[in-house]
Parts: sequence; structure tokens; C-alpha cells
Amino acid sequence: MPSPATLQALRTFVAERDWDQFHSPENLAKSISIEAAELLELYQWGQAPEQERVEEELADVLTYCIHLANKLGVDIDEIVLSKLEKTRAKYPAEINQGQINKNAEP
Repeated sequence: MPSPATLQALRTFVAERDWDQFHSPENLAKSISIEAAELLELYQWGQAPEQERVEEELADVLTYCIHLANKLGVDIDEIVLSKLEKTRAKYPAEINQGQINKNAEP
């Protein structure tokens, strides 16, 4: 997960610009989707995109995700690990090893 220094840098960046007023959960969720679409667009026609552009768009997606977590007051580590446990139970390795099968449940 993001380091404390990264989290503080993002908070400082937003505070210096007084942008928190625009960071409603709705606006942040929209921004995540928009930035994810920009990331996807780099792969649209099957070409290998420039690594730097991929990293920039991925950083945008992650940044908005972090902002949304902060706005909602949720712990990123906690929600990721909680979801991983649910997914682990839903898709046990012994049934789903080496395959993508959303219907392969115990």
C-alpha cells in the first residue's frame, strides 16, 4: 500500500490547492473511472503502449483511489485484505488453479 510519505504528499498537494472541496465521493469515483478508461485506451488496438504513459495513467487511477479512501475514512490495507479473504473463499486455489472460471465455486 502507499507509504506514509506518499499519503502525506497527496494530502499536502490537495491542501495547497484547496481542492478538497471538489473531492466528493461521487466526483472521485467518476475520476477513477475516467482515468481507468484513459489507461485502457492505451491498449485499445492491441499495441504495446509506451511504459511511461502506462505508469502515468496508472498513477492517476491509484491517486484517485487513495483520495476516495481518504474521503471515506477507510483503511486501504484493511479493505484490500478483507476483500482478498472473501475472494479467496469464493475461488479456492485447489478448484481455480491455472484457470479463469467465475463459476468454479466449491
